[in-house]
Amino acid sequence: MTSDANLKQPAIATGTAWQADVRAGVRHVRDLDRLPLSPAERAAAQAAAASHKVRVPKPYLDLIDWDDPNDPIRAQVIPSPDELIAAEGELGDPIGDHAYSPVPRLTHRHADRVLLFPTYQCAVYCRFCFRKESLTSIGRGYTRDALEPALAYIAGHPEIREVILTGGDPLSLPDKALAEIRARIEAIPHMRLLRIHTRVPVALPSRITAGLVAALQGRLMVTVVTHFNHPREITPDAETACRTMRQAGFVLLNQSVLLKGVNDHVEVLEELCRELMYRLGVKPYYLHHGDLARGMAHRRTTIAEGQALVAELRQRLSGICNPTYVIDLPDGGGKVPLAASHIEGRDGETWRIRGQDGKVRDYREVVG
Repeated sequence: MTSDANLKQPAIATGTAWQADVRAGVRHVRDLDRLPLSPAERAAAQAAAASHKVRVPKPYLDLIDWDDPNDPIRAQVIPSPDELIAAEGELGDPIGDHAYSPVPRLTHRHADRVLLFPTYQCAVYCRFCFRKESLTSIGRGYTRDALEPALAYIAGHPEIREVILTGGDPLSLPDKALAEIRARIEAIPHMRLLRIHTRVPVALPSRITAGLVAALQGRLMVTVVTHFNHPREITPDAETACRTMRQAGFVLLNQSVLLKGVNDHVEVLEELCRELMYRLGVKPYYLHHGDLARGMAHRRTTIAEGQALVAELRQRLSGICNPTYVIDLPDGGGKVPLAASHIEGRDGETWRIRGQDGKVRDYREVVG
């Protein structure tokens, strides 16, 4: 019998492995020439990449089945000619970031929390990104001076309790930069929580090193919101990365985007959400309806399709495995739940509520 102590565990990544993974992947449009694309696909991809940067680290690139033109990993990162078709109603700033930006690199849409953009660069550029135009046009990385107005703004607004590092991908920054940012934020007395939105544990899990974890540890509670969209992204290396962060005491949540041709089947979402919770210890948090990013009509489902999917998920999964289906409304309207209501009507203190078995029952409120 082999004891648990003798079981071989994957090693935590070193500080240089992730940099090698970046260099070995796709970093420029010209790197598309190395991929097994047809001449027509390559020409279309190069045209699409001109309007939204292309970058795919080797670990994520290795997940693609090149024999499958509809591969769900490929669909997320390889430019498509469909991106060149902008549909009426699509927007350059789909959720209104710019309208709620009182100082550079900061968005303040909700009273108690702000978005902070330490970098506008990513470890991987997802084709469906709602900030795709900003990331391509701005393209700036981290400097101390660039964040000073934003940090001063946070210090001057005691109602702010939570800073959300986003971008760009904050975990694409060096450990030293992350430690500096964390130290500056936690030095503000009214700050309580540091939240990090990142695709790194999915696309570049070797980046989750002991040094990165140490850079983020301090006075503040730390929540890491990952971005897994498909169960094939849940690899042994991603599992190791998430375990490293869990053991450091970080709270792990996940946001997925509902994408046509990627995860718009209940079996795919069921496996994704179950494995996130049971295997990675990552709580499925939000399932986002596709934002109105330009050139992404071919990846958006209808709201009704999304509602049907999440209704079926609730039949199949434990409550802790179910994400909330939301839409991030244009013009800064915020995230709004889209799940179909179980409330069928009301007559005074009696509510008519549809149960999970489909039957409508009366529920009479009894209050003191």
